[in-house]
This record gives sequence, C-alpha cells and structure tokens, in this order.
Amino acid sequence: MKNIKSAFIGLSALFLLNIQLFAQPATPLVKVIVSPDHKDWTYKVNETAKFSVQVLRYGNLMENVTINYETGPEVFPDVRKEGVVLKNGKTEFTGTMKIPGFYRVRVWAVVDGKNYEGLATAGFEPEKIQPAVKDPADFDTFWAEAIASARKVPLDIRMTLLPDRCTGDANVYHISFQNDIPGSRIYGMLAVPKKPGKYPAILRVPGAGIRPYFGDTRTAALGFITLEIGIHGIPVNLDPEVYNNLSAGGLWGYNTIRMNDRNTHYYKRVYLGCVKAVDFLYTLPEFNGSDVAVTGGSQGGALTIVTAGLDKRIKCAAAMYPALCDHAGYLLKRAGGWPHYFRTNEPKPGELETLGYYDVVNFARRVNAPGFYTWGFNDLTCPPTSMFAAYNAITAPKELQLYLETGHWTFPEQTELLNNWLVNRLQKK
Repeated sequence: MKNIKSAFIGLSALFLLNIQLFAQPATPLVKVIVSPDHKDWTYKVNETAKFSVQVLRYGNLMENVTINYETGPEVFPDVRKEGVVLKNGKTEFTGTMKIPGFYRVRVWAVVDGKNYEGLATAGFEPEKIQPAVKDPADFDTFWAEAIASARKVPLDIRMTLLPDRCTGDANVYHISFQNDIPGSRIYGMLAVPKKPGKYPAILRVPGAGIRPYFGDTRTAALGFITLEIGIHGIPVNLDPEVYNNLSAGGLWGYNTIRMNDRNTHYYKRVYLGCVKAVDFLYTLPEFNGSDVAVTGGSQGGALTIVTAGLDKRIKCAAAMYPALCDHAGYLLKRAGGWPHYFRTNEPKPGELETLGYYDVVNFARRVNAPGFYTWGFNDLTCPPTSMFAAYNAITAPKELQLYLETGHWTFPEQTELLNNWLVNRLQKK
C-alpha cells in the first residue's frame, strides 16, 4: 500500500482533472495586489480591517495609474468610485462588519484601455455564520420516500467497453443505469483496475454545465474504481457540439427548472441519481463492498455533501467550493450560494419552500462521514458566506483547508492536499 500511496501522491495533480476545476488564471501584465493586514485575513466582529493596494508592472509600482473600486460586504458593496488616480501606485482602504460575514475590496486598474482586477476578502468570525434556510420538518421523510421509490426502478445496467480508452492497467466503460423513473438514465465513465482484486471506489460528481467525460485510468491503475457521472440523462461520450447545443438550448438554465415544486424540481433526479450511482458501484464484482468516497467541486462540491447526507454508505467526502448553499441568505441581504436564485428577484410562490428540500445546508446537517473541505475567500461564484453556512452546520468529523486568495479555482498544492486526504481515508482500515 505504501507504493500505491507514493504513486498516488506523485500523480495527485492529475487526480481530479475530470471535476472541471477552474484553472489558475495566467499572470497578467499589470498586477493589482490587495492585501488585508491580518495574515489569516480573519477578524473579530467590529474590528477594523485595513487593506493595502498596490498596482505593479514588471514588479514596480505604477505612477499616476487610474483605478475604479468597490468596497463593502461581499455581493453587496456599499461604496463604488471610478477614475481615482494613484500618484505613486498604491492606496489603502478600511472596512468592518457588525455581524459575522465577509467584507470585500475589489480594485480595477485601467491601463491602456484594459482593466486589471485585484481583490481581497476579509472574514469576520466566519465560524459563527448561521444559515438562513429553514430545515423542513418532513425533510427526512421526503427524501427517504423519494429514494425508496427510485429504488423500485431496476438499475438495468448497461456497460460498453471502450478499447481505445483502456490502458494496460485499467479498463474503461461507458455505462448507464436507470434512475428515478423508468427510462430516465444516468450516464457515466467507469474505470476499473485490470488486476484481479477488490478495490475501494470513488464517485466523482460533476460541476455545473453539460460536457463529456473520459474515464480516469490513472487513478484506476493505482487501485481505485472511479465512476464519473453526468447528471442530465444523456450519454457522456458524444461529440462536444451536442453538449454546446444543449447548454445553449434545451438545458439552458436547468438549475431553475420547476424550482417551485419539490416533487419535480430538476435537482430531484440529480440527487437521486447520485444515490443510485452508489447502488451501481455496489453491484461491481471488483468493488470491495464497503469503501466508497464522493468528491467534486462547485456544483460537484454541493453534490458531494448531498450524497454524503443522503447515503450513509459514504465513507468519506471531499468537497471543493460547494455551490447551492443557503439560497435564503439573500433574503437577509447577505450573500447566498450559486446560482444566486434570489440575488435580484424575490421568491415566487413555492420557490423558497421547495428549495429548502434542495439546499446543501440541510444535507450538511445530516452528513455523518468524515469530510475534507477547501475553498478561498475571493470566490465570486460561490460566496464564502454561503459555504460557511453549510460547513458550520456539519457535525461530522471535518477539516477545512482555506487557500485565502483563491476564487473559483484551486492551487495545485490545494488539490494535492485533497487527493492525499482522500486516498489516506480510503486506505485506512
């Protein structure tokens, strides 16, 4: 097992490529560096955070550079100014919060007609952020009945070996199984070690969007069954143009479909599909019968927590910057999670009640599996307020690794740490 672990660590940068991580941005010509005065970017409520701003080109402060900026609570800046000239290329801001939350400074330097952005976000006692979403009284009954109903539908497993994707160490299959109603299917790519044996399994749940998958032969070669699933009921090995057309057409805005009806909301079949994906893994003769992990980022981070909350067979969960957290936060005039249902619109009849059954916070309350979580304070897609609302609701053993300046992307070191945690958990007996 030591050799497997060493090899896994050596390949860890490749381990989660299929989770659709956002790449670290390329280094810009002009750098706008915003720095809070606390090294951990964290403050007490009512404490004043000081932010220094530097605009650099070739490592030197730019003289007479024009900036635009906004400051205030994340998503709700209360100060905006344009056309401010920095004679020596630097300035300072201050900010505070009266309640737990996040205060953000965003600065754009305007150079040769182009905008170069920098930002930093100070956390004010984020460990005390409480969710706004209500926990429906019949939440557990609703999902128990939904899962029981879905399991009455036979899996009807279909597996097609893809010789051109197989390697000397791993077989790759395009697979599908029935989901919650007859004819509704979940598709995915399964990679299985060729060497005879019994192996732990990793369920990879997807970020937002519609895309193909390819099979993770590297991880399978190291002794892990890996299943990457799509959530939209279509094969995951089609021409990319198919997914582009669906993204702009029939599946555009899928996350809002029937969001006023808990029985038919789009994410119902998605959440149930994640549970049935675990059912599928349990049918594999190569599976060791006990060790299943789930992992993903963004929407996949949300589905990681959802799956761990619904399915007690999950042995460990590793989530990056989870979406779909605490939608009702916007009703308190603070940041809610992606896809920001109520950022600019008041809830329509039935929406707030329905989303209570789908909010990641309410699944987080029910997670029993040990978990690894990671994100940054500068995430503009999944605001840290929303993620902390979910994380703080988790009572299971948990570990949070903050990479403060990251937005909706990860450093290689961050991904490596997650990978190492996951493999150590799966190999622990």
